Amino acid sequence: MNKPFIYPFFFLLILFSSCSSVYMPNVPNTPMLSQKGEFSGGAHITPRGNASINGAYAISNHLGVLFSGAYLNKERTTKDYRNKSIEIGGGYFDTFGPDNNRIIELYVGYGGGSTDRNFREYDDNKVLTKNIAEEFTYTKTFLQVNYSSKKNSNFRLFGTNFPLNYGTALRISHVKMDTFLSNDVAQPKEDNMFIEPIFFTRMRLSDAVQLQYTTSGNFGLKSRKFMNAGNSIFTVGAVVNLGGKKKEVK
Repeated sequence: MNKPFIYPFFFLLILFSSCSSVYMPNVPNTPMLSQKGEFSGGAHITPRGNASINGAYAISNHLGVLFSGAYLNKERTTKDYRNKSIEIGGGYFDTFGPDNNRIIELYVGYGGGSTDRNFREYDDNKVLTKNIAEEFTYTKTFLQVNYSSKKNSNFRLFGTNFPLNYGTALRISHVKMDTFLSNDVAQPKEDNMFIEPIFFTRMRLSDAVQLQYTTSGNFGLKSRKFMNAGNSIFTVGAVVNLGGKKKEVK
């Protein structure tokens, strides 16, 4: 698919999604590790205020470890939505291509999170008539494949060239509820399998710092009332890579 058409498609998908699902995806960790001792860290935020942090470290020339966390607290008159999650993982990476500027990464991981939702109804005099408080905790396992390139394309802005590079990832996640309470009463628990295709673009500001925007879809393989695929990702953020292979500028 042509890159200029990928991002508007997912942006429209995100605009029409809402915080309807218990599961709120975090920004996938796409560190682009290239050699032993390299560190990657990132911070991202969505228009709805979902903040994510990512970290990764290459413990050898082909093995890396991951850490991710996310937090969202959104309060409105009729609905509150709070979510927090954390996950860890590890896996394999390698560079290839004529200049070793293409990267393939394969990671597996485990994590967990919690979601609290409040739904309120008011009468014509703005008196509260109904309140439903839902509390969920869940665990997650995932498999993720990343492909990215450090081969640069130039984006010219105000007379200055900014190198761009692109990447894509596919994450498959199994998420299951550990607890589900509605007004402190236990409810039947659900699970689901999610497929999340991810696309990201990075604009290099220096050898270490890049701006990144990420788009992602979220598709559930099971029909569920609460653990459904109601949330997608559109974020902007910054990524720092220290200790990796130097990028060649041609």
